[in-house]
Amino acid sequence: MRGATHAKWAALATAVALAATACGGGDSGGGGGADGVVSSSWGDPQNPLEPANTNEVQGGKVLSMIFRGLKQYDPKTGEAKDMLAEKIDTTDSTNFTVTVKDGWTFSNGEKVTAKSFVDAWNYGAHLKNNQKNAYFFGQIEGYDQVHPEKGEPTAETMSGLKVTGDRTFTVKLTQKFSTWPVTLGYAAFAPLPRTFFSDHAGWLSKPVGNGPYTIDSYSKGSQMVLKKWDAYPGTDKAQNGGVTLKVYTDNNTAYTDLIAGNLDLVDDVPAAQLKNVEADLGDRYINVPAGIIQTLSFPFYDANWNKPGQEKLRQGLSRAIDRKQITETIFQKTRTPAVDWTSPVLGEEGGFKDVCGDLCKYDAAEAKKLVAEGGGIPGGTMKISYNADTGSHKEWVDAVCNSINRALGNDRACVGNPVGTFADYRNQVTTQKLTGPFRAGWQMDYPLIQNFLQPLYYTNASSNDGKWTNPEFDKLVNQANAEADTAKAVGIFQQAEEVLRDDMGALPLWYQNGSAGYSERVGNVTLNPFSVPVYDQIKVN
Repeated sequence: MRGATHAKWAALATAVALAATACGGGDSGGGGGADGVVSSSWGDPQNPLEPANTNEVQGGKVLSMIFRGLKQYDPKTGEAKDMLAEKIDTTDSTNFTVTVKDGWTFSNGEKVTAKSFVDAWNYGAHLKNNQKNAYFFGQIEGYDQVHPEKGEPTAETMSGLKVTGDRTFTVKLTQKFSTWPVTLGYAAFAPLPRTFFSDHAGWLSKPVGNGPYTIDSYSKGSQMVLKKWDAYPGTDKAQNGGVTLKVYTDNNTAYTDLIAGNLDLVDDVPAAQLKNVEADLGDRYINVPAGIIQTLSFPFYDANWNKPGQEKLRQGLSRAIDRKQITETIFQKTRTPAVDWTSPVLGEEGGFKDVCGDLCKYDAAEAKKLVAEGGGIPGGTMKISYNADTGSHKEWVDAVCNSINRALGNDRACVGNPVGTFADYRNQVTTQKLTGPFRAGWQMDYPLIQNFLQPLYYTNASSNDGKWTNPEFDKLVNQANAEADTAKAVGIFQQAEEVLRDDMGALPLWYQNGSAGYSERVGNVTLNPFSVPVYDQIKVN
């Protein structure tokens, strides 16, 4: 899940004066128990919180609190379980009949119906609405009419979506996709109330969903206040009175506030604090495997980085990175060197496998040889771009560059290029403004090997920020999606991954553990397999 017209956040300005970032907060709930409010570190989302337009982590955290979809991923196992879906039936893995549970409403009292889903999906898919996650609806028949690759749309809605009753609708896909129902826990597939369409600006100023929380206020650069929705009809009701998400542009500051008692939760322990965190927090430090991989992407849209034979250059750069040393010294073993483009949380049955082989192992001599065979680094120096506000990226980017420079015997072969904020960085990424390699992380949207490959590397996919393209890869992904036998499908996806490897469409760096720390004021704090705090289950002491 990572980051097109960008709608303005100006509509989200509120009349309420909010406290400044990184002030107070630890006791901001005014008490404990079920009414206590949790304060947590956060970063401004790239875009307004339209479900189909949010493909980055910070916005995704909010969507996970204010929306519930047909499926919900188990916070412990990641398994896709029915939430608003009463049942999803199919006999051919192409035509599906969805029945929505009765008794669900949005927080404004409006009933959640089949139409709530169909209208939301049609909106998300339509070209005129410029939604970043439109691609996720691409398997539905009629998508190419509402979102053509060229020209204007020839239809307003997808022919493969039909409302057949108050609580039923049918979906027709363009090809077999046996695991399609598993994808429906992703936020892009959330339902939307009528007010989203009738008063879009008003909805953007205060999004209305159907999850355990409602948005009370938001001030960009400061904080978002969410409150427990007492009438929430789901079984996963909030165990606290609300969550205040405080914006930090430096996760070290957030950590300092946590230790000082001014913040309840930090869900990104900075690399600089990993040596101290166990002593500081004891059993209030969480370090668990997560469905996250860090990679380096290349600007294939730039002619300088898209020349014949440059796969050798990319392979050489991969061999110049000492993943083991960096994960041990910078990240204190909270990262694991990558051997493929997925995640160990999938398991071998789910598709995790050492696909990269020697190409992901450090070898200075081989690196130097391959880089030379690949034509050398364009311009002589490459700049690795990254957002400087969250994620301890400066430390590891500097370490990666030092490793590359050491291997190549050139102290200017690689330098870091910090970009101030996550939102600014994502805007540069998605508008193809970067002229060198750039950091790319992927947090799975749902636990399928397909989700680690198709959204990032399929031609023109929603999160294919580097614009890598390969017809053989696309062909294999299509074949895998059409395969009804899950084991066979996984095997075909792994063949596609081998195509990605041979061309080094991106450099896999390491798998990331979910890390978090919390104050003595809260308990029952956990991270789900997506490395997102299970906010609704946190209890205030």
